[in-house]
Amino acid sequence: MKILIIDDHAIFRAGLKQLLLEELSGAKVDEAGDGVTALNMIRDKKWDIILLDINLPGKNGIEILKGIKQVNCKQPALMLSMYSEEQYAVRAMRAGAAGYLTKDVLPDELIKAIRQVAEGRRYINPSLAEVLATHLYTANHEDEPHKLLSDREYDIFRKLSSGKTVSEIAGLLLLSVKTVSTYRSRILNKMNLKNNAELMQYAVINNLHIRNIDQ
Repeated sequence: MKILIIDDHAIFRAGLKQLLLEELSGAKVDEAGDGVTALNMIRDKKWDIILLDINLPGKNGIEILKGIKQVNCKQPALMLSMYSEEQYAVRAMRAGAAGYLTKDVLPDELIKAIRQVAEGRRYINPSLAEVLATHLYTANHEDEPHKLLSDREYDIFRKLSSGKTVSEIAGLLLLSVKTVSTYRSRILNKMNLKNNAELMQYAVINNLHIRNIDQ
């Protein structure tokens, strides 16, 4: 089994790689620490499964999922994120993920998910199933403001709501300050909010807030 790990934390990649080599006999595991490198590796080689984080320098995990579709839609990706299912799972599945797990998942479940996804199936555990069912139930109702944001806008919204400045976000996403400022204006307009303080309050009220977010 050829596996590609895409995560910006070297220690996490090393630990995950060791687990996969121990649990999956004959597995070949490679890794990438940023979105651009990852997409180049996906273009150059066919993988049985891609393990993908949300937060990455440059292109984020959702953008990489869309890039995988453009390069080769047959390469399955399993999201492995610090974010709960409520925060990103629906967007990830819509973008083409074959499953979504949080990083506190037990090793046995992770290995089970990897095997299932590598066989061409989706992996949906009970917590993800509940999130997807809730999304379907509310699909015909008026969307909450944050659900109106594009994937890039949502990513920047999360970073703003965690307390990061426009300049910090520009550095993380490899964008100009002007571009991030434009996104911020769009976000505030779509969500009918006035400033970053109201963004942060909205995130806390809707359980979308994460303190000390890495990226």
